[in-house]
Amino acid sequence: MLSNILLGILQGIFEWIPISSEGVVALAGQFLVKEFNPIEVALFLHLGTLLAVLIYFKKDWKEIITFKNQKELRFLIIATVFSLAIGYPFYKLVLNMAVGNTLLLITGFGLLFTAYFQKKEKRFKISQDKLAVITGFFQGLAVIPGFSRSGATIFALSLEKNRPKEILKISYMISVPVVLASSFYLFWQNPTLAFEKWPALLFSFLTGFLTLHFLINLSGKINFFKFALIFSLLCFLGAGIGLII
Repeated sequence: MLSNILLGILQGIFEWIPISSEGVVALAGQFLVKEFNPIEVALFLHLGTLLAVLIYFKKDWKEIITFKNQKELRFLIIATVFSLAIGYPFYKLVLNMAVGNTLLLITGFGLLFTAYFQKKEKRFKISQDKLAVITGFFQGLAVIPGFSRSGATIFALSLEKNRPKEILKISYMISVPVVLASSFYLFWQNPTLAFEKWPALLFSFLTGFLTLHFLINLSGKINFFKFALIFSLLCFLGAGIGLII
């Protein structure tokens, strides 16, 4: 039971910050999980943080579902299609891959680039459809252990001039369709996963909701340059810890 609680808490915290939650949970799962593949457990626990996103942004989801915000709906559809197209083949390739510290370092440098962009007045001129493709591509790569989904999508969304809260909101919301698809696939392949790991799922939801609320509020209070810089430093710290372990 204690191992499930710990795994859930780790997922709830690291899903929103650019130290790959999948990598952290999979790494911890190598020591705490005996009966399941650690990467499968890590992917399954995204369902808890998905519920946190659905509840926290319930007004935005209502507008999307009722077709009142067709711009965000189109963005989500395009990003999701490209995420699944990239993510599924990589999932098959990395199922038994170790956590990648190099990829975490790459994410860190990407966020340093994001911080640099926040200091500049100009951004690339990218259409919303192209930005959705780029963001979906980076999100699809996040099935690779050590490649942070939140860090990669924050970087992609920062290529266009968006407000910090908007960047975080879109980054977290576009995870929902992909997580639903991957969770359904995992449940179909191994139904016992849900029955055995529901306590971890519960704690990933509770912790995820609280940390999500904290980060969204924080992004509106501090300069996003500092926010991205802190995220990049966390990536480098995580990579360093991974090398020591």
